[in-house]
Amino acid sequence: MKHQIPDEFITTSELIPLLDRSAKLSRRERLDLWADALERHHGQLSALRRLEYLSPDELRTYRGANTPLTIAFDDPALRAAGLSGDSLGDAMDFFELTDRDAHRLLCDCHYHGAMTGRGLARRLRRHARSSERRARWIGAFKRVLGRAA
Repeated sequence: MKHQIPDEFITTSELIPLLDRSAKLSRRERLDLWADALERHHGQLSALRRLEYLSPDELRTYRGANTPLTIAFDDPALRAAGLSGDSLGDAMDFFELTDRDAHRLLCDCHYHGAMTGRGLARRLRRHARSSERRARWIGAFKRVLGRAA
């Protein structure tokens, strides 16, 4: 090993690019982290209001106090994994949710004023399991038809 002073070491070394942090965790693992954060939240949560009436731009920029989105963004593990903000668009990108998924999981029309962290955590985990099951069935069906999955 060659002795170098720190300034020489910095100028002669190669910098290794940072890896995409969100690639480290699977979608299921990210949803589980969100569910864990929601379970730690005690009390009511504010469901997202009237998502079905928002334009695509309004949907992506939607924010609110005491929502599942703020719980996710306040969690250091999710931020470290790559969650970049507390808007619905940030959450949809990070957790790989479609507009339909976001509406079904987060909209007030599905809660009738009674959204809790524990209840939403159960729904998120159930959604993750059914999404994985659906993906496996689609892959199997494509293999049966002779198409690459």
